Amino acid sequence: MTLGYLSMHLSFVSLFFSMRRLGSKFWLAGTVLLTGAFAFLFGLLVTTKLGVPINVLLLSEGLPFLVVTIGFEKPIILTRAVLNASADNKRRGGAGPSSQSSPTTAKSIQDSIQTAIREQGFEIVRDYYSSKRSAEECEVFLKEKRAPYLSDEDLIELCLRGKIPGYALEKTMENEDLMSRVDAFTRAVKIRRAVVSRTKATSAVTSSLEASKLPYKDYNYTLVHGACCENVIGYLPLPLGVAGPLTIDGQSYFIPMATTEGVLVASASRGAKAINAGGGAVTVLTGDGMTRGPCVGFPTLARAAAAKVWIDSEEGQSIMKAAFNSTSRFARLQTMKTALAGTYLYIRFKTTTGDAMGMNMISKGVEKALHVMSTECGFDDMATITISGNFCTDKKSAALNWIDGRGKSVVAEAIIPGDVVKSVLKSNVDALVELNTSKNLIGSAMAGSLGGFNAHASNIVTAIFLATGQDPAQNVESSSCITTMRNLNGDLQISVSMPSIEVGTIGGGTILEGQSAMLDLLGVRGSHPTNPGDNARQLARIVAAATLAGELSLCSALAAGHLVRAHMAHNRSSAPTRSSTPVSAAVGAARGLTMTSSK
Repeated sequence: MTLGYLSMHLSFVSLFFSMRRLGSKFWLAGTVLLTGAFAFLFGLLVTTKLGVPINVLLLSEGLPFLVVTIGFEKPIILTRAVLNASADNKRRGGAGPSSQSSPTTAKSIQDSIQTAIREQGFEIVRDYYSSKRSAEECEVFLKEKRAPYLSDEDLIELCLRGKIPGYALEKTMENEDLMSRVDAFTRAVKIRRAVVSRTKATSAVTSSLEASKLPYKDYNYTLVHGACCENVIGYLPLPLGVAGPLTIDGQSYFIPMATTEGVLVASASRGAKAINAGGGAVTVLTGDGMTRGPCVGFPTLARAAAAKVWIDSEEGQSIMKAAFNSTSRFARLQTMKTALAGTYLYIRFKTTTGDAMGMNMISKGVEKALHVMSTECGFDDMATITISGNFCTDKKSAALNWIDGRGKSVVAEAIIPGDVVKSVLKSNVDALVELNTSKNLIGSAMAGSLGGFNAHASNIVTAIFLATGQDPAQNVESSSCITTMRNLNGDLQISVSMPSIEVGTIGGGTILEGQSAMLDLLGVRGSHPTNPGDNARQLARIVAAATLAGELSLCSALAAGHLVRAHMAHNRSSAPTRSSTPVSAAVGAARGLTMTSSK
């Protein structure tokens, strides 16, 4: 019996070594059938002669033969699926207790086959029974809107021949009678990966994409389609940690942070512990208004100046506000700021946007207001050059945002007892005050910084933005921050002032499941039920307070000379060890919250 089993499995292994050596599909199939049948029958004969009863478990030993036979008949579809499932199982269970057993045991083979059939069974059966169609037949299916019934290979060929645009795969795959919308979109992503891999113009560098480790399964692409991304080929998993808890205005929060920078979450946690020891962070919202700055043009300077005077007048303000406010239940025009450059007039609309970040909302209102101005207010010679004339200013550092604010303007403060500065932050109050002045204030001024009077506000802001579905490009202005410190009777008074935090709790990336879960973690997902805008404002307060924790911890590390040591221990490119990893650093931070050990 043992001899039979060994022969069967060795034959199974040898078939895959032979696969590359045999070029002809005919000879390959013939060889597989002969050697596979011999191995199976020989094993069956041996077990029968030895008096071993034949049962389902014994017959399952012939599954490798079945896999290879079916697999080679149709471009190794089943074989590939089983091998991929086996590799996935090994990756998932490699560190578990079952990892001691050999991956070539009967149990592991059966598990791999079951996994492949469960996850890809429909595709395997569909492609197995659908014969290879001609190009003309495939085009007929496409014209008759029956493309989902084609095999993946047929669809890939249609894409490579330009019959199906890459961006239209999701729409082409939709068929409620055949599969769910989620499954259809996942299939579209799978096909697009293959198309990118096999495109001749780029295949030298993209051929590995189809079989790469970039994940694409088990994701709800219906939320992405038409909202977040186009030409989707998968999704990027990003490490997600939590800093804290951090007490903000009397309420404690764990702060979600998505980052690949080791020590960052641990450092923010240390800052949170120090802030909590002083009673927590206090925040003040000083402004709330998203902006859009269109550019309009006139034939002469006189006409442009007349338009500016009219907009600045009480009549102009009233008419424009009524037109703007008519476009939304939430958008309410607050102010209009104008600037003239030759015959170009720039108008900075500032408005509330409820719990949305609000760019689409405000753009719609601006279009309406400009239309009313040009058609009903005597400015029919006005031309709208662009709805966004960089007078907003969006995704760019600008003095206008730094002075007047954009989005939510928040100031966060904390008072850290002197003994906590020593015990938790491993520094002293005077050293921190001097470091902040020399680095964040004077150093930034020497560099001509604009809104960058801080240590690393962008680190915290970006990590929270990625975790909660915000627009990461708006990190540019949202990270504008000035950090101030002073010695208050032996305690450390620290504050951050952030005039342009651009966040929302509905729309954009906040609709994605993972990001929605992080907004739930903070208690701010969606629109506030009774006072629209409160959720977004609270999120801005959380961002500012978390930035305060990050500033406090990094400045302390710099003052104590711990920064380089911490990064060398926890942020190297070498493989992490059990004793020194970003995770262990965060755990240590949650207990003692020191970036480095000190004695």
